Amino acid sequence: MILKKQDKYIFTPGPVRMYEETLNLGGVQTPYFRNNEFSNVLLECEENLIQISNAPSGSRVLFLTASGTAGMEAVVQNLLNSKDKALVVNGGGFGQRFVDICDIHNIKREDCKIQNTNLSDTTILDKYKDCSSLLVNAHETSIGTLYNLESIGKFTKKNKMLNIVDAISMFITDELDMIKHHIDVLIISSHKGLALPPGLSMVILSPYAIKNINPRNQLYLDFNSYISDGKRGQTPFTPAVTIILQLQARLKQIKSDTLEIHIAKAKSIAKYFRDSIKSLPLELYSDFMPNAMTTLRTTDGKKASEIVIDLDEKYNIIVTPNGGVLKDKIFRISHMGNMTKEYVDILVDALYDYYKIKKER
Repeated sequence: MILKKQDKYIFTPGPVRMYEETLNLGGVQTPYFRNNEFSNVLLECEENLIQISNAPSGSRVLFLTASGTAGMEAVVQNLLNSKDKALVVNGGGFGQRFVDICDIHNIKREDCKIQNTNLSDTTILDKYKDCSSLLVNAHETSIGTLYNLESIGKFTKKNKMLNIVDAISMFITDELDMIKHHIDVLIISSHKGLALPPGLSMVILSPYAIKNINPRNQLYLDFNSYISDGKRGQTPFTPAVTIILQLQARLKQIKSDTLEIHIAKAKSIAKYFRDSIKSLPLELYSDFMPNAMTTLRTTDGKKASEIVIDLDEKYNIIVTPNGGVLKDKIFRISHMGNMTKEYVDILVDALYDYYKIKKER
């Protein structure tokens, strides 16, 4: 069944509510791409991503037709090997994903499990300073915790570690600066803060990271091929052409508005939502919440999993459930993409109606 535009209200941290211009571009005929016209598009996207992320001079962007997890795995495959030992910051489901990827590819690793910290104090990491690289999800999306990239970057620089950062669910909504935060590898994806359809993962490599790429040992996700073909604005295999055209338009919009405006907008929307629900039997799950998302814990005994189902069935609102031990304890609300206070009010009003509490105006 294909839903009409307003059948469902989307508050999930990927896919997120898209912009009208982006939606319109998605409906056009996919053009041919092995030509100069498309090469110029890809080169423009690379230049703008390098500028927006403040990547070091000489950095490169690789465009992978794959989800964010493929970007995470490709980085491990291409930049780590049997000589390495990786330190994985494991604060939840996505930290565990990095652990699993390392194990599958036989990369020696340390699994640093953390709770109730944003790592502004990195003392807990000191015992792992002999590791050659650090892998971290800048925003542990499974619980809504944003880590302190500045303190982590100082730690990796001091200990000469390759700093690998998954910024998939905080890019465009929260501060990120590759030079300031000493990031060597940045992983981002199309369907979060960029508000595009899923299917495109981008990896930004600093010159130092480029020097650490393994010799070619695979086909589809070999970074050597992507760097070589990327010099002429192409990819080794068929790219997500339409999403890249949407990316081109979106990056132009972000540059025109300025990145600071987009971060401030997400911050404003997050604050508005959190302030609006203070009268409800819900509380913030994390003390280190990002602008990108709010994670809520129920305080009245209701099961979070049931709230998620009820919001869908009664109000046509889609929020994000959790799995495992947190299934009945928390649910998540996105502030990424084309969010407005009027759109947020749809969810806020539904929550007040659901709890049978009169909303204060």
